[in-house]
Amino acid sequence: MKTLGIILIIAGAAMLIWTGFSFTKKEKIIDAGPLEVSADKQERVTWPPYAGAILLVGGVVIVLLGKRRPA
Repeated sequence: MKTLGIILIIAGAAMLIWTGFSFTKKEKIIDAGPLEVSADKQERVTWPPYAGAILLVGGVVIVLLGKRRPA
């Protein structure tokens, strides 16, 4: 369980630092036989900062509860 808590802490901190990422996707506009026209489309994936805070707090709770219990 301690490992899961540490992973959640790292993921939560990363989500608080980086609120999203973007990537480029090729999209076909025209595909008529030998003629093909495509364009680059910018996509963005975002998440709210409170999602990172929830993961961070959850990870801390798991680590603290893991320390309390005898192994």
